[in-house]
Amino acid sequence: MTHDRNSSTRLEEEIEEIKRYDDFSTTDWVKDAILERYRHSSIQNKNVNDKSWYAWWQLTFEATQSWIVVLLVGAAIGFNSALIAIVTDWLSDIKLGYCDHAWWLNQKFCCWEIEDDTGGCDEWNSWSEMVYSGPDVYMIKWIFYVLWATLFATTCAYLVKTFAPYAAGSGISEIKCIIAGFVMRGFLGGMTLVMKSIGLTMAVASNLSIGKEGPSVHMACCVGNVISRCFRKFKSSKAEMREILTASSAAGVAVAFGSPIGGVLFALEEMSTKFPNRTMWKSFFCAMIATIVLQAMNPFRTGKLVMFQVSYDREWHFFEYSFVVVIGIFGGLYGALVIKYNLIVAQFRKSTLKDYPIMEAGVLAFITAVIAYPNVFLRIDMTEIMGILFRECEGAGTENYHGLCNKDEMGRMAFSLFVATLLRCAGTIVTYGAKIPCGIFVPSMAIGATFGRMLGLLAKAWQEASPGNILFASCHPDIPCITPGTYAFLGAAAALCGVMRITVSVVVIMFELTGQITYILPTMITLMITRAVGDWFGSDGIADRYIRLNGYPILNNNEQVFGVPVSHVMRNNMTVLTAAGMKLLDIEKILETTNYQGFPVVESSKSMILIGYIGRPELRYLIEKARISNKAHDNTICRFSPDISDELEIITASTDNDDVNSSRETTDSLDFGPYMDQTPITVHPKLYLETVMDMFKQLGPRVVLLEERGRLAGLVTVKDVLKYTAHIEHVESPSKPRREYNCNLFHKFSSCIPFRRNSTHRYTTYFSDNASLYSNNEEQHELTGRN
Repeated sequence: MTHDRNSSTRLEEEIEEIKRYDDFSTTDWVKDAILERYRHSSIQNKNVNDKSWYAWWQLTFEATQSWIVVLLVGAAIGFNSALIAIVTDWLSDIKLGYCDHAWWLNQKFCCWEIEDDTGGCDEWNSWSEMVYSGPDVYMIKWIFYVLWATLFATTCAYLVKTFAPYAAGSGISEIKCIIAGFVMRGFLGGMTLVMKSIGLTMAVASNLSIGKEGPSVHMACCVGNVISRCFRKFKSSKAEMREILTASSAAGVAVAFGSPIGGVLFALEEMSTKFPNRTMWKSFFCAMIATIVLQAMNPFRTGKLVMFQVSYDREWHFFEYSFVVVIGIFGGLYGALVIKYNLIVAQFRKSTLKDYPIMEAGVLAFITAVIAYPNVFLRIDMTEIMGILFRECEGAGTENYHGLCNKDEMGRMAFSLFVATLLRCAGTIVTYGAKIPCGIFVPSMAIGATFGRMLGLLAKAWQEASPGNILFASCHPDIPCITPGTYAFLGAAAALCGVMRITVSVVVIMFELTGQITYILPTMITLMITRAVGDWFGSDGIADRYIRLNGYPILNNNEQVFGVPVSHVMRNNMTVLTAAGMKLLDIEKILETTNYQGFPVVESSKSMILIGYIGRPELRYLIEKARISNKAHDNTICRFSPDISDELEIITASTDNDDVNSSRETTDSLDFGPYMDQTPITVHPKLYLETVMDMFKQLGPRVVLLEERGRLAGLVTVKDVLKYTAHIEHVESPSKPRREYNCNLFHKFSSCIPFRRNSTHRYTTYFSDNASLYSNNEEQHELTGRN
């Protein structure tokens, strides 16, 4: 038994050594599944007949460690989210002033139960009072507000650039790619987690048009990765790690919105393309634990999980569906506008501003603060302002924020909300994607909330001015007919759907935020209209667009029909390894002169009879091991001897055969056959391309070999499919008729949003700009080589 345990341990260590060479490449899920099954069966075989306590513990731990990890991850995510909420709330209020008797309290806790209509109190001192200029010196408060905001953003950008460049941005696009199998070492590391947590508090507090809900998914996945890496099972199996990351992303959304079910649906709808029942249960459990911990910590001391959690108790009138249509159209147009122009800004940032991230963040924060302070709906934190806009003006929980509920202030409030919508929209377009932790969920919801509240105020003013109108016949005379807060609520949902192109999860998130089933139907109608309008301009959300912009080799789930065999896509000028006759120096030269992630192994370059496939990481590991252990030299002969036994192939060397391998490996001869994949996925060159694409999506191989009558004809990878797709769409798009608006105002800067644009043209626009990324044989990442 001791020998079996040592062999299993050595095997897992050897697998991990091989995988350390694998970075910025795609995961071979077929190979990973075979390795995981072998690891699991080896543990079962060595302990099944052992009656000792150690064997019982091994089997029990093997069966339960996934749930232990999920429990720890969920608790850590909830704890981290609560800390970030507390610190962010305090930093956001520091821009406005400080608490006289306890500097560590934010304005809400400093003025608990003694606040006035503006939310302040005698205990809360503005910065103008500190410099002895009086409590209401507008210019002094404005200056301090701008200085604090600029300081927060600049410090955040400096920390991110210096210590963790991967902490910049939202992270959702990259997480989707990692879950799909793209390897990015360091993106989910501990330093990234620390810097993203610290930087996010300052970035949000600077009042830039960014949110923390998107980055919370990245931080949650960092927590999941850091904790699960402490367990050997998750270090050796990428499939197990994928489940943890999917569950972590669900927990990240759950704590961000106080919506555990919505978080699970978000992971299903947006993050993962593979979502079996076991992944769903782990995601549900992780989201539940994270929400429980967040609620136990109660960061806002209100019992609510998020600041904009509300409840409604009024009926929804049928005539209000006309306003629902308006809100839905706004959400779709907003999403199309932001996606289009933000990508233009992102391309400009990558080409011109990439060397000045700190200066960019400081300038953006300065301009945003200068513009935002005069508008009461832009001045404070977005989550706080959404909580205000969602509330009713009558009944419990009423807050008359700067006269928002006063009838005589209705016109001024509507104008301020309209200005806030325009300015926040412009700020989101320019700011999202900067080299600081930034998300687009909350800014979009805030934009939708200001627009919806404005529409609600206008509708309410119309109803009160014309109560006898037949349109308002269902209104009762003594009960408020229209609740503007519900319009803000629907606007927030529509804007989020418009920019992310998610529907089901948004409906459930909004339902969990309100706790009322009354508004599910209006929300569903709003989001259906939003999705229809948004899909008219393009079906992909901003996360998928950033995947294309950055050149990640990931296939989307859109159905495409080409009607051609896979031979039209395959590569036939391959670099192959022969089964015998190659020297160690020859293989090293191939590794130095190419960037391929693997090589087909053939009987000879003349016959091209396929024997197997070996990956680049395995070759690099074997050569390094041979140089050190076997004293191999440049002229050492390398063979790839296939195993002719009937035993199942395990694709990696079995440590039980170490003695046999040692007898076959000398200073003059090496046999790499045990490390070769003798059963690679092969297809006939005449197979339809769509079928091969389905194989990539469902099975997840790194490469598919094309074999005809036993001879290797070519190979195809995901990148080959993407290049062919881009080529076909670029050729066909000029012939696609399309109409455009005449937008002279924006003509100097970019083309206007098309009235109806074909999806293939839209794909080529951003894909072709990154063609150089795909022309290389190794997957690239926008942060590769960054210090």
